[in-house]
Amino acid sequence: MDACPTSAGELGELLRTWRDRLSPIDVGLPAGDSRRAAGLRREELAMLAGLSVDYVVRLEQGRARHPSAQVAASVARALQLNDAERDHLFTVAGLLPPSRREVPTHIPPGVQRLIARLGETPLGVFTASWDLLSYSPLWGALFGEPSRPATGRVNLLRSHFLGADPIMHERRIVSRSNGVDAFECSLVGDLRRVHGQYPDDRGVNALVAELLAGSPRFNGLWACGAVGEHQSERKVVENDLVGDVELDCDVFTVAGTDLRIVAYTAASGTPAAAALDFLRVSAVTTPTPAGAAVDG
Repeated sequence: MDACPTSAGELGELLRTWRDRLSPIDVGLPAGDSRRAAGLRREELAMLAGLSVDYVVRLEQGRARHPSAQVAASVARALQLNDAERDHLFTVAGLLPPSRREVPTHIPPGVQRLIARLGETPLGVFTASWDLLSYSPLWGALFGEPSRPATGRVNLLRSHFLGADPIMHERRIVSRSNGVDAFECSLVGDLRRVHGQYPDDRGVNALVAELLAGSPRFNGLWACGAVGEHQSERKVVENDLVGDVELDCDVFTVAGTDLRIVAYTAASGTPAAAALDFLRVSAVTTPTPAGAAVDG
């Protein structure tokens, strides 16, 4: 960013500056011919950040100056800020920037542009501890919209082992090429690795404690002490419109952030590819924030 506003309304000025510079195309929206400005509209920022339009207006007008950390993180992701800009947003909002010893929840701008351009693929973005941050329209069409918990974000391990805040996509998996036991071992070993890598992350510590207290299955797997990384596999997904669909599920880790991009694909010309094409017609055109922030 070339200049940093320093007035009392710095937060609002920053948000307007960052919103004006962001192309709708980079967030998966059509540019359109009727736009008076090249940047995002307030309504679009609100949708991407999971906020009300009124709250975005109050932030930009300086009538709301102290958003919560969750709101600030959602706004930073929606505006595709880099790490320095994200930290400055937190500082101006009177918040401590995220610690480097905590699980990253910020999606870098380049990754967000990639997600927008791959919007025709069922694709979800998770943190290292498997909180769902964002997903493509076709992910929602394939699995159904994930339910949002009253607080925090939906989490894959909490959903699988505790049945709490169920992620629709977990309930839709009919079978796995490696089997459920291997999936669970892989997931628990992956969480142990993340737990060791981010020892100061209160969310990870709370998640482990919750799983140990509430799931005998998780407890037994955790006691084994295995450490690993969650792997890709082939899955059969049940969908109300197209029935069972066999897809390759690949997990990609974003270097420097430990974000997980989970993508489901099918070979061209297969029945599964035809099923995805059918679902694509019903999908909307905008990546969706998952467990989005609430107005703060």
